[in-house]
Amino acid sequence: MSLTLRPPRPPKSASYEVRGTYLGQTVERSTRTADRKLALKIKKQIEREIEAGTFAPSGGLSFLEAAVAYMKAGGERKFLGPIINHKGEYSILNKPTSSITQQDLGHLADVLYPDATPQTRNRQVYTPVIAVLRHVGIERGFKRPKGWRGKKAKSSLEVDQAFALLDEADKIDREFGLLCTTCLYTGRRIGELLNDDTTLRNLNLKRGTLYLRDTKNGEAVTVHLPPILVAKFKAMPPRAFRHGMNKGRSQISAGVPFLERDPNQRLFRFHQGGYLRDLLDEAMQNAGLSFPKRERGFHLFCHTYAAEGYLHTKVSAEAKRADLLPTPQPKSGGNLGEESNVIDIKR
Repeated sequence: MSLTLRPPRPPKSASYEVRGTYLGQTVERSTRTADRKLALKIKKQIEREIEAGTFAPSGGLSFLEAAVAYMKAGGERKFLGPIINHKGEYSILNKPTSSITQQDLGHLADVLYPDATPQTRNRQVYTPVIAVLRHVGIERGFKRPKGWRGKKAKSSLEVDQAFALLDEADKIDREFGLLCTTCLYTGRRIGELLNDDTTLRNLNLKRGTLYLRDTKNGEAVTVHLPPILVAKFKAMPPRAFRHGMNKGRSQISAGVPFLERDPNQRLFRFHQGGYLRDLLDEAMQNAGLSFPKRERGFHLFCHTYAAEGYLHTKVSAEAKRADLLPTPQPKSGGNLGEESNVIDIKR
């Protein structure tokens, strides 16, 4: 007698069921899917498990069954396709979830991504498999591939380097200079400052704060703005109109004083991408700075801030210690925000 598929029977059952007897083994199990193609795969997998003697009659899920349940519940499926479709020697498709081992993950990562970095193997094999297993209640302590965190960037700017870089950024574009200064004196990630939720309304110069609704850890924070940054915001001229090849610069509110724009507009007009990175590369080159490729992005400002030992997760006595960071002083005695090629360092 062979196994058969029983179609879904709403409202009693929304999934196909595998029923019957195969090689003396009685089966009556839900596939947990209303997709006939997936249900057929599960049926064939059960038959293979019975043939191999690995079928769990008590109802232990195979990885395929667990993956189907995980995706049906809204789990991320982006990297599960290659794992499910792999039918080679190290396939885990038909393995009972309870028997999947650390070695299985290592073998699967090797065969699917032989030339990939540990970060890629972790993201595209270890993370999705572990997520599926956790979804069905298996909390095994799997180790991630060695080196999966990558090498932590350690570079930071010296005081004179930071001032030179901000000066060159200002020369390229005053608003770009303000963005770089904000990164340096708040320690926030560039993505948080350029987020659509980071609007002019969130800026409170009377209190010296910037409210960020969306941060990396998903929690909103109120960021302290040191006096130098408050002054620089106040000194910002209207956005210039775009001319010639000045691509990547929004014309929204061009000519309107920076702080008098619609409060619902994004605080900075820039978007993350190659154009913005090119501006930073240009400023660094003009300032005579050179860092390893993976350590010369906007996170360099965060590392510089962190190197000073200041906390910046909320407005507190510790966060306000950013007021003690060195600030550039024009030798000419000009006001903050005026362009100057010569900078003294005041500690």
